[in-house]
Amino acid sequence: MAAPRDQPLIKQSESLEAAWKRTAARLSKIQSHLDIAERGGRLKDKVCIVTGVGSLKGIGRATALLFAHEGARHLFLVDYAGENLPDLKSAITQKYADVKVTTIQADAADEAAIRGVCSRAMQEEGRLDVFFANAGIATGTVLQDTSVKQFNEVMRINALSCFLAIKYASAEMKKANPSRGKEFGGGSIILTASVAGVRSGAGAIDYISLTVRRVNSMAQTGAWQLQRTDVRVNSVCPGLIETGMTVGTFDYARARGNGAKIGQLNPLGRYGVAEEVANAVLFLASDESSYVNGQNWAVDGGLSASIPVVPGKFA
Repeated sequence: MAAPRDQPLIKQSESLEAAWKRTAARLSKIQSHLDIAERGGRLKDKVCIVTGVGSLKGIGRATALLFAHEGARHLFLVDYAGENLPDLKSAITQKYADVKVTTIQADAADEAAIRGVCSRAMQEEGRLDVFFANAGIATGTVLQDTSVKQFNEVMRINALSCFLAIKYASAEMKKANPSRGKEFGGGSIILTASVAGVRSGAGAIDYISLTVRRVNSMAQTGAWQLQRTDVRVNSVCPGLIETGMTVGTFDYARARGNGAKIGQLNPLGRYGVAEEVANAVLFLASDESSYVNGQNWAVDGGLSASIPVVPGKFA
Protein backbone atom coordinates (compact mmCIF):
# COMPACT_ATOMS: atom_id res chain seq x y z
CA MET A 1 0.00 0.00 0.00
CA ALA A 2 2.99 2.32 0.48
CA ALA A 3 3.93 2.55 -3.18
CA PRO A 4 0.63 4.03 -4.49
CA ARG A 5 0.65 6.57 -1.66
CA ASP A 6 4.24 7.63 -2.46
CA GLN A 7 3.71 7.82 -6.21
CA PRO A 8 1.74 11.13 -6.27
CA LEU A 9 4.47 12.72 -4.13
CA ILE A 10 7.09 11.74 -6.72
CA LYS A 11 4.98 13.17 -9.52
CA GLN A 12 4.38 16.35 -7.53
CA SER A 13 8.14 16.74 -6.98
CA GLU A 14 8.85 16.18 -10.65
CA SER A 15 6.15 18.67 -11.58
CA LEU A 16 7.57 21.30 -9.22
CA GLU A 17 11.06 20.82 -10.62
CA ALA A 18 9.83 21.07 -14.21
CA ALA A 19 7.80 24.17 -13.39
CA TRP A 20 10.83 25.77 -11.77
CA LYS A 21 13.00 25.11 -14.83
CA ARG A 22 10.43 26.83 -17.03
CA THR A 23 10.19 29.73 -14.58
CA ALA A 24 13.96 30.15 -14.38
CA ALA A 25 14.22 30.21 -18.17
CA ARG A 26 11.39 32.74 -18.41
CA LEU A 27 12.91 35.03 -15.79
CA SER A 28 16.32 34.87 -17.46
CA LYS A 29 14.72 35.95 -20.75
CA ILE A 30 12.93 38.84 -19.04
CA GLN A 31 16.11 40.03 -17.37
CA SER A 32 18.11 40.00 -20.60
CA HIS A 33 15.47 41.34 -22.98
CA LEU A 34 17.20 44.71 -23.46
CA ASP A 35 20.20 42.90 -24.92
CA ILE A 36 18.19 41.93 -27.99
CA ALA A 37 15.28 44.39 -28.08
CA GLU A 38 15.36 47.26 -30.56
CA ARG A 39 15.52 50.77 -29.16
CA GLY A 40 12.15 52.28 -28.43
CA GLY A 41 10.85 55.83 -28.30
CA ARG A 42 8.24 55.70 -25.57
CA LEU A 43 10.16 58.31 -23.54
CA LYS A 44 11.69 60.18 -26.46
CA ASP A 45 13.11 63.55 -25.35
CA LYS A 46 11.75 63.22 -21.82
CA VAL A 47 13.76 64.37 -18.81
CA CYS A 48 13.50 61.93 -15.92
CA ILE A 49 14.53 61.66 -12.29
CA VAL A 50 14.84 58.26 -10.62
CA THR A 51 15.70 57.77 -6.95
CA GLY A 52 16.83 54.56 -5.28
CA VAL A 53 19.01 53.32 -8.15
CA GLY A 54 21.92 51.95 -6.13
CA SER A 55 21.08 48.26 -5.81
CA LEU A 56 22.62 46.09 -8.52
CA LYS A 57 19.45 43.99 -8.55
CA GLY A 58 17.09 46.83 -7.80
CA ILE A 59 13.96 48.20 -9.43
CA GLY A 60 15.54 51.66 -9.72
CA ARG A 61 18.52 50.41 -11.71
CA ALA A 62 16.34 48.27 -13.99
CA THR A 63 14.06 51.26 -14.60
CA ALA A 64 16.94 53.61 -15.38
CA LEU A 65 18.26 51.20 -18.01
CA LEU A 66 14.79 50.78 -19.49
CA PHE A 67 14.20 54.55 -19.59
CA ALA A 68 17.47 54.95 -21.49
CA HIS A 69 16.48 52.17 -23.90
CA GLU A 70 13.21 54.00 -24.57
CA GLY A 71 14.87 57.25 -25.59
CA ALA A 72 14.93 59.46 -22.50
CA ARG A 73 16.91 62.64 -23.14
CA HIS A 74 18.45 63.07 -19.70
CA LEU A 75 18.38 60.83 -16.64
CA PHE A 76 19.08 62.24 -13.19
CA LEU A 77 19.83 59.22 -11.01
CA VAL A 78 19.85 59.57 -7.23
CA ASP A 79 20.86 57.21 -4.44
CA TYR A 80 21.92 57.54 -0.82
CA ALA A 81 24.84 55.16 -1.37
CA GLY A 82 27.26 56.18 -4.09
CA GLU A 83 29.33 53.06 -4.67
CA ASN A 84 27.28 51.67 -7.56
CA LEU A 85 26.42 54.96 -9.27
CA PRO A 86 29.53 55.04 -11.52
CA ASP A 87 28.81 51.52 -12.76
CA LEU A 88 25.21 52.42 -13.59
CA LYS A 89 26.25 55.56 -15.43
CA SER A 90 28.85 53.62 -17.41
CA ALA A 91 26.35 50.86 -18.26
CA ILE A 92 23.94 53.43 -19.70
CA THR A 93 26.38 55.68 -21.56
CA GLN A 94 28.27 52.81 -23.16
CA LYS A 95 25.10 51.32 -24.61
CA TYR A 96 23.05 54.50 -25.11
CA ALA A 97 25.48 57.23 -26.08
CA ASP A 98 22.66 59.66 -26.89
CA VAL A 99 21.30 59.64 -23.32
CA LYS A 100 22.67 62.16 -20.85
CA VAL A 101 23.21 60.72 -17.38
CA THR A 102 23.74 62.68 -14.19
CA THR A 103 24.32 60.68 -11.01
CA ILE A 104 23.79 62.29 -7.61
CA GLN A 105 24.61 60.82 -4.23
CA ALA A 106 21.88 62.19 -1.98
CA ASP A 107 19.15 61.26 0.46
CA ALA A 108 15.80 61.05 -1.31
CA ALA A 109 14.16 62.25 1.91
CA ASP A 110 16.30 65.39 2.06
CA GLU A 111 14.21 68.38 1.03
CA ALA A 112 17.12 70.46 -0.26
CA ALA A 113 18.41 67.58 -2.36
CA ILE A 114 15.08 66.85 -4.05
CA ARG A 115 14.27 70.50 -4.59
CA GLY A 116 17.76 70.89 -6.01
CA VAL A 117 17.62 68.01 -8.50
CA CYS A 118 14.23 69.19 -9.79
CA SER A 119 15.57 72.73 -10.23
CA ARG A 120 18.72 71.39 -11.89
CA ALA A 121 16.67 69.48 -14.43
CA MET A 122 14.87 72.68 -15.35
CA GLN A 123 18.07 74.72 -15.49
CA GLU A 124 19.89 72.24 -17.71
CA GLU A 125 17.04 70.92 -19.86
CA GLY A 126 14.21 73.41 -19.51
CA ARG A 127 11.72 70.69 -18.63
CA LEU A 128 10.93 67.86 -16.23
CA ASP A 129 8.67 65.06 -17.38
CA VAL A 130 9.04 62.03 -15.12
CA PHE A 131 9.89 61.50 -11.46
CA PHE A 132 10.11 57.90 -10.24
CA ALA A 133 10.32 58.04 -6.44
CA ASN A 134 11.69 54.58 -5.83
CA ALA A 135 13.91 55.03 -2.77
CA GLY A 136 12.84 53.03 0.26
CA ILE A 137 13.72 50.53 2.95
CA ALA A 138 11.94 47.53 4.44
CA THR A 139 12.24 45.96 7.86
CA GLY A 140 11.34 42.58 9.25
CA THR A 141 11.00 43.70 12.84
CA VAL A 142 8.01 42.35 14.76
CA LEU A 143 5.67 44.75 16.55
CA GLN A 144 7.11 44.45 20.05
CA ASP A 145 10.68 44.95 18.81
CA THR A 146 9.93 48.02 16.66
CA SER A 147 11.37 51.13 18.28
CA VAL A 148 10.07 54.66 17.88
CA LYS A 149 13.37 55.59 16.25
CA GLN A 150 13.00 52.85 13.63
CA PHE A 151 9.35 53.75 13.12
CA ASN A 152 10.25 57.37 12.39
CA GLU A 153 13.17 56.48 10.13
CA VAL A 154 11.07 54.18 7.95
CA MET A 155 8.46 56.92 7.76
CA ARG A 156 11.09 59.47 6.76
CA ILE A 157 12.70 57.42 4.02
CA ASN A 158 9.63 55.76 2.51
CA ALA A 159 6.88 58.32 2.92
CA LEU A 160 8.59 61.70 3.20
CA SER A 161 10.65 60.99 0.07
CA CYS A 162 7.44 60.49 -1.91
CA PHE A 163 5.87 63.66 -0.51
CA LEU A 164 8.95 65.65 -1.55
CA ALA A 165 8.87 64.12 -5.02
CA ILE A 166 5.25 65.10 -5.52
CA LYS A 167 5.74 68.61 -4.13
CA TYR A 168 8.85 69.65 -6.01
CA ALA A 169 8.54 67.63 -9.22
CA SER A 170 4.97 68.75 -9.85
CA ALA A 171 5.93 72.42 -9.50
CA GLU A 172 8.43 72.06 -12.35
CA MET A 173 6.35 69.68 -14.47
CA LYS A 174 3.52 72.19 -14.68
CA LYS A 175 5.74 74.58 -16.63
CA ALA A 176 5.48 74.53 -20.40
CA ASN A 177 8.52 75.29 -22.56
CA PRO A 178 7.81 75.16 -26.30
CA SER A 179 11.42 76.03 -27.07
CA ARG A 180 12.44 72.67 -25.53
CA GLY A 181 9.65 70.70 -27.15
CA LYS A 182 7.19 70.90 -24.27
CA GLU A 183 4.19 72.74 -25.60
CA PHE A 184 2.02 72.13 -22.54
CA GLY A 185 2.70 71.55 -18.87
CA GLY A 186 2.35 68.07 -17.46
CA GLY A 187 4.25 65.02 -16.36
CA SER A 188 4.15 61.71 -14.55
CA ILE A 189 5.11 61.02 -10.94
CA ILE A 190 5.39 57.36 -9.95
CA LEU A 191 5.82 56.24 -6.36
CA THR A 192 7.07 52.83 -5.23
CA ALA A 193 4.80 51.35 -2.58
CA SER A 194 4.19 47.62 -2.09
CA VAL A 195 1.53 44.97 -2.26
CA ALA A 196 1.81 45.31 1.53
CA GLY A 197 -0.09 48.55 1.06
CA VAL A 198 -2.93 46.69 -0.62
CA ARG A 199 -3.24 43.69 1.71
CA SER A 200 -1.80 42.99 5.15
CA GLY A 201 0.57 40.12 5.83
CA ALA A 202 3.43 41.16 3.55
CA GLY A 203 5.71 42.91 5.99
CA ALA A 204 6.31 44.44 9.40
CA ILE A 205 3.91 46.95 10.97
CA ASP A 206 6.21 49.94 10.42
CA TYR A 207 6.61 49.06 6.74
CA ILE A 208 2.94 48.30 6.04
CA SER A 209 0.87 50.57 8.24
CA LEU A 210 3.20 53.51 8.42
CA THR A 211 4.61 53.87 4.97
CA VAL A 212 3.37 51.97 1.94
CA ARG A 213 -0.30 52.54 2.66
CA ARG A 214 0.44 56.22 3.08
CA VAL A 215 2.36 56.18 -0.20
CA ASN A 216 -0.65 54.68 -1.96
CA SER A 217 -2.85 57.32 -0.36
CA MET A 218 -0.44 60.06 -1.46
CA ALA A 219 -0.73 58.86 -5.05
CA GLN A 220 -4.50 59.17 -4.88
CA THR A 221 -4.57 62.44 -2.97
CA GLY A 222 -1.76 63.92 -5.07
CA ALA A 223 -3.70 63.27 -8.24
CA TRP A 224 -6.58 65.36 -6.89
CA GLN A 225 -4.34 68.07 -5.47
CA LEU A 226 -2.86 68.44 -8.96
CA GLN A 227 -6.13 68.29 -10.85
CA ARG A 228 -6.31 70.03 -14.22
CA THR A 229 -2.52 70.36 -14.44
CA ASP A 230 -1.86 67.21 -16.54
CA VAL A 231 0.55 66.07 -13.84
CA ARG A 232 -0.38 62.49 -13.03
CA VAL A 233 0.48 60.63 -9.82
CA ASN A 234 0.37 56.85 -9.52
CA SER A 235 2.05 54.19 -7.42
CA VAL A 236 3.38 50.73 -8.21
CA CYS A 237 2.91 48.00 -5.62
CA PRO A 238 5.42 45.21 -6.16
CA GLY A 239 4.88 41.78 -4.70
CA LEU A 240 7.79 39.48 -3.93
CA ILE A 241 10.56 40.75 -6.22
CA GLU A 242 14.17 39.54 -6.13
CA THR A 243 16.11 42.69 -5.25
CA GLY A 244 18.81 43.73 -2.83
CA MET A 245 16.08 44.54 -0.32
CA THR A 246 14.64 41.01 -0.34
CA VAL A 247 17.91 39.07 -0.67
CA GLY A 248 17.62 37.73 2.88
CA THR A 249 14.33 35.99 2.09
CA PHE A 250 15.74 34.43 -1.07
CA ASP A 251 19.01 33.34 0.52
CA TYR A 252 17.18 31.74 3.44
CA ALA A 253 14.82 29.76 1.20
CA ARG A 254 17.58 28.61 -1.12
CA ALA A 255 19.79 27.56 1.78
CA ARG A 256 16.95 25.29 2.92
CA GLY A 257 16.54 23.83 -0.56
CA ASN A 258 13.22 25.63 -1.11
CA GLY A 259 14.27 27.97 -3.92
CA ALA A 260 11.67 26.53 -6.30
CA LYS A 261 8.90 27.41 -3.84
CA ILE A 262 9.68 31.13 -3.56
CA GLY A 263 6.60 33.13 -4.48
CA GLN A 264 4.36 30.08 -4.82
CA LEU A 265 1.41 31.73 -3.04
CA ASN A 266 0.35 33.88 -6.02
CA PRO A 267 -1.54 32.56 -9.07
CA LEU A 268 1.59 32.62 -11.24
CA GLY A 269 3.33 30.47 -8.65
CA ARG A 270 6.61 32.38 -8.74
CA TYR A 271 8.43 35.49 -7.60
CA GLY A 272 9.15 38.46 -9.86
CA VAL A 273 12.26 40.30 -11.00
CA ALA A 274 13.02 44.02 -11.07
CA GLU A 275 12.61 44.27 -14.84
CA GLU A 276 8.95 43.29 -14.55
CA VAL A 277 8.24 46.19 -12.22
CA ALA A 278 10.29 48.50 -14.46
CA ASN A 279 7.99 47.63 -17.38
CA ALA A 280 4.99 48.80 -15.37
CA VAL A 281 6.81 51.98 -14.37
CA LEU A 282 7.67 52.64 -18.03
CA PHE A 283 4.00 52.45 -18.98
CA LEU A 284 3.04 54.89 -16.22
CA ALA A 285 5.87 57.23 -17.21
CA SER A 286 4.96 57.24 -20.88
CA ASP A 287 2.20 59.07 -22.71
CA GLU A 288 0.51 55.70 -23.26
CA SER A 289 -0.90 56.02 -19.73
CA SER A 290 -2.12 59.58 -20.24
CA TYR A 291 -5.53 58.78 -18.70
CA VAL A 292 -4.19 56.72 -15.78
CA ASN A 293 -4.12 58.83 -12.63
CA GLY A 294 -4.37 58.31 -8.88
CA GLN A 295 -3.99 54.53 -9.14
CA ASN A 296 -2.14 51.91 -7.10
CA TRP A 297 -0.83 49.35 -9.57
CA ALA A 298 -0.13 45.91 -8.09
CA VAL A 299 2.71 44.06 -9.82
CA ASP A 300 2.48 40.94 -7.71
CA GLY A 301 1.66 37.93 -9.87
CA GLY A 302 -1.97 38.22 -8.77
CA LEU A 303 -1.29 37.81 -5.04
CA SER A 304 -3.62 40.65 -4.03
CA ALA A 305 -6.40 39.53 -6.37
CA SER A 306 -8.05 37.26 -3.81
CA ILE A 307 -8.57 36.56 -0.15
CA PRO A 308 -6.77 33.35 0.94
CA VAL A 309 -8.27 30.20 -0.59
CA VAL A 310 -7.35 26.57 -0.89
CA PRO A 311 -6.48 25.91 -4.56
CA GLY A 312 -9.28 24.07 -6.32
CA LYS A 313 -11.83 24.65 -3.57
CA PHE A 314 -14.44 27.36 -3.09
CA ALA A 315 -15.41 26.66 0.50
